[in-house]
Amino acid sequence: MPRTRSAPPSPLGPVRPTPDARTALRPAAVTVDAGFWHDRRATNARVSLPQGPDLLESAGNLHNLRLAAGTAEGTFQGAYPFVDTDVYKWLEAASWQLGAAVGEVGEPLAAEVDRIIALVAAAQQPDGYLNTWFQLVKGGERYQDLRWGHELYCAGHLIQAAVAHHRSTGRTELLDVARKFADHIDSVFGLPGSGRPVDGIDGHPEVETALVELYRETGERRYLDLAGYFVDRHGHGLLDGDAYSQDRVPLRAATNVEGHAVRQLYLLAGAADLAVENGDAELRSAGERLWHAMTNTKTHLTGGLGAHHDREDFGDPYELPNERAYCETCAAIASVQWSWRMALLTGEARYSDLIERTLYNGFLAGVSLDGERWLYVNPLQVRDGHTDTGGDQSARRTRWFRCACCPPNVMRLLASLQHYLASSDEQGLQIHQFVTGTYATDRVRVRAETDYPWHGTIAFTVEETPSDGPWTLSLRIPEWCREFRVRCGEETYESPVDDGWLRLSRTWTPGDLVVLELALEPRLTAADPRVDAVRGCVAIERGPLVHCLEQVDHPGGGLDDIVLDPSRPLAVKHRPDLLGGVTTVVAAGRRRRIPDRGWWPYAPATGAESEPDGEPVELTAIPYHVWANREDGSMRVWLPTS
Repeated sequence: MPRTRSAPPSPLGPVRPTPDARTALRPAAVTVDAGFWHDRRATNARVSLPQGPDLLESAGNLHNLRLAAGTAEGTFQGAYPFVDTDVYKWLEAASWQLGAAVGEVGEPLAAEVDRIIALVAAAQQPDGYLNTWFQLVKGGERYQDLRWGHELYCAGHLIQAAVAHHRSTGRTELLDVARKFADHIDSVFGLPGSGRPVDGIDGHPEVETALVELYRETGERRYLDLAGYFVDRHGHGLLDGDAYSQDRVPLRAATNVEGHAVRQLYLLAGAADLAVENGDAELRSAGERLWHAMTNTKTHLTGGLGAHHDREDFGDPYELPNERAYCETCAAIASVQWSWRMALLTGEARYSDLIERTLYNGFLAGVSLDGERWLYVNPLQVRDGHTDTGGDQSARRTRWFRCACCPPNVMRLLASLQHYLASSDEQGLQIHQFVTGTYATDRVRVRAETDYPWHGTIAFTVEETPSDGPWTLSLRIPEWCREFRVRCGEETYESPVDDGWLRLSRTWTPGDLVVLELALEPRLTAADPRVDAVRGCVAIERGPLVHCLEQVDHPGGGLDDIVLDPSRPLAVKHRPDLLGGVTTVVAAGRRRRIPDRGWWPYAPATGAESEPDGEPVELTAIPYHVWANREDGSMRVWLPTS
């Protein structure tokens, strides 16, 4: 890949390519100050994040750090060897929030961050090693259980928290801890003949992308080289060729995503980072190939990933179940992280199309509207009469989990979300996601006003612009959008665009107005016929939002016998009184009359397994991301049409 002209540093977000990185785009600075995502991020800042320390205390995570530091008595608490990562993800989330928060939100949060960083630093061993499970439970045994021990996974999240804290505050207390641990890892792991004692990989990738970011933050090339070593050692049998641990086939030779979804996606994020920094065309090609295979054969309508509860696995191509869909919230987050890196690497809009779908659906469903309850798994159907005893894999929202990876992961993405919305290059500014706020590069600033995703109008006003020539404002036209119009001065642009970008190039002046109007007509969506689970069904969508039915909106019966009439028009109704204010889609349907088959539910096929007529019913479809915020009951996304 050819080296581009050295660029100025990118804004201080989670992904910050170096000036000499071979990347098509670089993150731009965005301030979100009103509207949909502002409100969800405010709940994260005011409710979710402040509760984190108490929840980590009650779960024993902070107690373990005190034990490791020798300042407390007792035994290790927690069900898994990787509970330290919940602390680190919370620290990362809080650190990104500190970069934006002031006053009553920021000051107490800063005090908690300082307190917990001190606990982490005190628990670190003199040579840099840090993992409370192995220090307290395994008698100091190290790197003997790389498949399940998660030592490097924990290190990766510590490094990401440290980078976030340094970029947000300029302080080095946590960065010093992370560098000391990274230096220790670098002294231990390497190829045979390197003089290092261990040739190994962690069963849960994460350290790879973290080490690249540590290189970007410190300029220490050995961290980048270590990340490359870990990425390329996957698939060589170091963990007995286990696909679950991303060890069946080298990433460069893989043809589809496989195994544990989050592990695969974190590894791919690290590979994309390496492709950017090293100009590695082979890794770039592998990322493009695997992303296409994943989206084409293994991605749910919501952007969710992971078909199997067993081993949290992707499953086979087109194996996309409904009620047994796993779709872990962490997988949605990892998908966003990987797709953003691919968008920057390639400049292609399709990656941000998936980010939008995932953010508004598969990701946001993972946290309740009040910011206090969570979903680990995100099914596309909950059947009538479903019984649920709770737990990590519950279809009911939960206050916290035994494996509490998802809540602080949601917190850190929401706290850093502004860094995933726009980019820049030598030609100008690219708007990937639509928010009310300000998009800026080192040369231009554009103000946006919108009520997206409820309405499709986004108004952009140029506030700052150079006077020495033209630049390009690029607007992503979403993949789902079939009609749009852009008004720019006296010019009007309409559908279609070829590559997902509408590029407006001119010499701008302050006050110039661009109005983008996306048609948000509700639509019915059908799946590829190879998706057996939803053959003969349709889903309701509007704009970027997938919709679903909830039992609470359909009294008089459950949802299993509902049939949608696709010949009837869909209607849109905004409900400011419902679920904090949402736009619903109203459809016509009926309740099937199913003949009584006695004690045996099967009968000879006649083509009339249900009677053609039934009780008419008005169907109210709500956005999927707000389901499970009222009473328990059934839910479904895919609706049969006969």
